[in-house]
Amino acid sequence: MKWSEFKIHTTNEAIEPVSNILHEAGASGVVIEDRNDLDKDWSTMYGTIYELDPENYPEEGVYIKAYLPVNSFLGETVEEIKQAINNLETFDIDIGHNKVTISEINEEEWATAWKKYYKPVKISDKITITPTWEDYQPVSSDEIIIELDPGMAFGTGTHPTTVLSLQALERYIQTGDSVMDVGSGSGVLSIGAILLGAADVQAFDLDEVAVKSTTINVKLNKVQDRVTTRQNDLLKDIDVQADVIVSNILAEIIVKTTQEAYQLIKPGGYFITSGIINAKKELVKQDLEKQGFNIVETNQMEDWISIIAQKPE
Repeated sequence: MKWSEFKIHTTNEAIEPVSNILHEAGASGVVIEDRNDLDKDWSTMYGTIYELDPENYPEEGVYIKAYLPVNSFLGETVEEIKQAINNLETFDIDIGHNKVTISEINEEEWATAWKKYYKPVKISDKITITPTWEDYQPVSSDEIIIELDPGMAFGTGTHPTTVLSLQALERYIQTGDSVMDVGSGSGVLSIGAILLGAADVQAFDLDEVAVKSTTINVKLNKVQDRVTTRQNDLLKDIDVQADVIVSNILAEIIVKTTQEAYQLIKPGGYFITSGIINAKKELVKQDLEKQGFNIVETNQMEDWISIIAQKPE
C-alpha cells in the first residue's frame, strides 16, 4: 500500500488542535518536529530523548507530519484538513506559515518513520514514559513507568503541556484520590494519576479516536480496572465529585469548564490546567478566580503555562 506524508509548517500553539484534526481525518500517527528541541540543554533536564538532525527541522515553528493512505478519497480529505486548519484562526489560534507539503512513501517507510523519534524519556522525579516497543529497565525502585503506544495517540507524553500536567499530578495526587481527566487524548495523565496513587480516574474526551487511544493505553499499563473511559463533551452532565480534575487542553476550552469544575471538585481539591500559551495565562487565571478558585501555582516550560488552582475548604 502507498501512503501519503502530509506535512504542515505551523506554530507551537497549533500543535494540539492540528494534531486533533489530523487524527479525525484518519491519520495513524503524527510526528512533531519542533525547532525549539534543537536549542534545549538536555543535560539540565531529566534525560536525552534521541539524537536530533537539524536538517529535519524548520527555521522557526514546527513541522507536524501525518500519514494517510493513498486512495480515491485522498484529495477530498486533504482539502477538508486544510479547511479545518484554516478555521482555527476563528478561535484566535496562530497557525503561522500554514504551508502544506504532500509526498508519497511506501508502507515500510510509513511504519517506521515516526518510531525513530520516540524513545524512553524521564519527565519528572519519578515518571519515565517509554514506547511499548522499547525494552526499558527502571533505574530506581520508586520509578514509575508509563508505556504508550502512540500510533493513535494525541502526542507521545513528552510535550511540555503534558510534562507540566504530570509533574503537577506528582505533587498533588494523594493516595486514594478520585480524579477526572478532561480531554484525555492518549490517556497518559489518567495512567499517571493511577500509578501515583489515585484510587480511580474518569477519563473524558469528545473525540472517539482519543477514547479508543486512552482505552488501549490504559490496558497496556494494566490499570483498566481503575480507569473509566467515556466519550463526553468536557464536563457536561457529570454529576460525581473528584479530588482532582486535570485538563490539558486549549485555554479557550479550559475557561468553558471552570464553572462546572468548581462544582465537581471536592472542597480542598485541585484543578490542574495546562495547554495554555503565555498570552492566554491571565485569561485563565482571572476566570479561575472568578469562579472561586485560589491560584496555588503557575509553572512554565518553554512557551507553555500550567496553572494549579484549589477550591477552598
